[in-house]
Amino acid sequence: MFKSIISAGLLWLCVLGAVPGMAQAGEDNPDYRLGGGDLIHISVFQNPDFSGDRRVAESGEITVPLVGPVMVGNLTIRQAEEKVAQMLSDGKFVVRPQVAIVPLQMRSAQVSVIGLVGKPGRYQLDSLNMRVTDALSMAGGIVQSAPTVGLNGGDVVILKGQRNGRPFSKTIDLADIFLKGQDDEDVPVVGGDTLYVARAPQYYVYGEVQKPGTYKIERRMTVRQALAQAGGLTPRGSQNGIRIYRKGDNGQEVELSAELDEALQDNDTLYFKQSVF
Repeated sequence: MFKSIISAGLLWLCVLGAVPGMAQAGEDNPDYRLGGGDLIHISVFQNPDFSGDRRVAESGEITVPLVGPVMVGNLTIRQAEEKVAQMLSDGKFVVRPQVAIVPLQMRSAQVSVIGLVGKPGRYQLDSLNMRVTDALSMAGGIVQSAPTVGLNGGDVVILKGQRNGRPFSKTIDLADIFLKGQDDEDVPVVGGDTLYVARAPQYYVYGEVQKPGTYKIERRMTVRQALAQAGGLTPRGSQNGIRIYRKGDNGQEVELSAELDEALQDNDTLYFKQSVF
């Protein structure tokens, strides 16, 4: 009996986050709302008869012993805890009940991943702690095609959804997460979110180069690096008189002379002419 009380107490402390490393359910994602198919674990402190795993029906209900059906569909974790506690109290089953709910499977919540990813589509959230990089991984990662094809996904992901009932949008630079260690940019995703991976910036090159075509613009890429990516000049090519065709703010294309150290912009067209000698 004494061991049972201690075990129940430790379980409750873990659920509430009193034990290091165990966060309260829904702490990272308080906006998540329960729905049909979700599997949750209910703990009622010092009342194990009411505790256990419950599957949320398609109607949004769960069944609690003695209480009967409880509608938790479309409630947050905290709201569901409060509702179960209220019904236990109103039915005089438990005096001042302390209820904790831990989501185990979230089949009702899905995120959409679209754009240049390996497998665009809708994916179920496996946990409340799923983040942007987890969703991208499920969708097969960002597309990286052959260098001359030009259909490469960019390093920037646009996240759209709702938070606290209001429209939410965030632009996330994956390089900041992986190269700069800014883990706070890898934000949690919630049901209904959409992630969009746009095409990476690209340039076109033609003329006297070994491999004319379309290429991805790497960060801070210069004309010199673009020339190297295109295999260098042909024996007849010249580094003099390099031309860039670039669209201005009005959408009209302008012709510019270029130096080897000039930075490229998205949709630039490079032309390397033939040497006069």
